[in-house]
Amino acid sequence: MRSIFYDRFGPAANVLSLTDRPTPEPGAGEVLVDLKFSGVNPSDVKARGGTRPGVTKPPFPRITPHSDGAGTISAVGAGIDPARIGQRVWIWNGQWQRAFGTCAEQIAVPSEQAVELPDGVDMQTGASLGIPGLTACHAVFGGGDVRGKTVLVQGGAGTVGLLAVQLARWGGAHVIATARGAGAERARAAGAAEVVDFTDTDLTAKVLAASDGKPVDRIIEPEFGTNIATDIALIAQGGTIAAYGSAAQPRADFNFLELMFKAATVEAILIYLLPPDQRQAIIRRLHTALSDGALRIPVEQVFALSDTAAAHEAVEKGARHGAVLVEVGK
Repeated sequence: MRSIFYDRFGPAANVLSLTDRPTPEPGAGEVLVDLKFSGVNPSDVKARGGTRPGVTKPPFPRITPHSDGAGTISAVGAGIDPARIGQRVWIWNGQWQRAFGTCAEQIAVPSEQAVELPDGVDMQTGASLGIPGLTACHAVFGGGDVRGKTVLVQGGAGTVGLLAVQLARWGGAHVIATARGAGAERARAAGAAEVVDFTDTDLTAKVLAASDGKPVDRIIEPEFGTNIATDIALIAQGGTIAAYGSAAQPRADFNFLELMFKAATVEAILIYLLPPDQRQAIIRRLHTALSDGALRIPVEQVFALSDTAAAHEAVEKGARHGAVLVEVGK
């Protein structure tokens, strides 16, 4: 089968190579998936580029990248019901702490990591559920139902933010988003009742005005270090700041007492590490939103397997309006 790999860190065009390697055999408790699409996420390009803290070389001699993907089960290992053969599935944690991810024509993974796609959900959407979908869903619902609450989605036009806006609206929340330009229109179309320009010097006052003068119950945060002071000013007593990134400013400087005297919670989200019960709950909720037609995952661009380096470069450029996928199978 054809597969992308890298054996050293560096620019995508320099280190990503296309190769042929044997089709993997599903072991006990595993399924073999004939992949159709592989999702490219910022975490994938950072891992390939060697930018993770304290990591100086790849953890395996050869790595096939990407954690997200979608395809069809073609074989099962011992202990797995053969009735799973032919199921359309999406993959989570495909390359997490493993050498072989989804940027290949086939992948063998533990059966629970190949989740059956709901009826009517296409493979391109499936290839975006692992990291963007689960992150957005957990960020919104990790503390329970949001019906009747006010949710602020910072970066509401981003890949995760746009999904969070849709999910929070579907969940019955009053949704406020920050975005600008064309992104503001996308956030409104996704369900944000109010959108505030995140560069506005009066952002705090305008968000409060959009919330009838009241602090917000939950904040979905992609840039914790940059926005934490604003988030503390906006969060309600007992509220939660659900942060899933801090790339622009990894170190955060804030007044702990201001946070403490609101009894607010900061939740650091790393979707790879969700406990099984929490993951299953989030998957069920995500599937329900999909089945209800409440969630649309836009796709920015689809690349051929041989152009995987260009897909990585597209993600690195940022300012995307949807998922970046690699078509890995027929």
